[in-house]
Amino acid sequence: MISTAVIAEEFEGEDMPVSQWAVLTIIEANPEIDQSRLAGVVSIDKTNTGRLVDELEAKGLVERRVNEADRRVWMLRCTPLGHKVRKRLRPRALATQEMLLSCLEPAERELFIDLMSRVVTANEKYARPGAGRRKPKSR
Repeated sequence: MISTAVIAEEFEGEDMPVSQWAVLTIIEANPEIDQSRLAGVVSIDKTNTGRLVDELEAKGLVERRVNEADRRVWMLRCTPLGHKVRKRLRPRALATQEMLLSCLEPAERELFIDLMSRVVTANEKYARPGAGRRKPKSR
C-alpha cells in the first residue's frame, strides 16, 4: 500500500494510474504477451485486466493483435507512444523505489530484495485474483 501510494503521488497529473503503469510495464517487458497470461502475471482478474488494456489501448499506448495460431487469443505489445511514455516516466518510478529503500544501506537493499523475492516465489499460489477472499457463508 505504501509503494502504491508513493508512486501514485509521483505520477499525479500524468493520467497514469498505478494499475495502468503496472500493466504497461509488464507488456513492455514481455512483448506479445497474451491477455490471459498478463492477468496472471499482474494478479488481476481477467475482466479488470481487459478493462486496463482497453484504457491503455484508448490512450494509444498498447495494441492488441490476434494470435494467428489461436484467433481467440489477444497478443499485446507497446506502441511507439507506449515506449515513449514508459521511458519518460521510468526515472520517476525508479526514484520512488530509491526513496522507499533509502532507509536501508546498499547491502541491506540487496538482501531485502532477495528475501522478498524468495517470499513471493514461495507463496505464488496466493498471488492470484480472488485469493484470500472469504467464501460466502451458507444460510
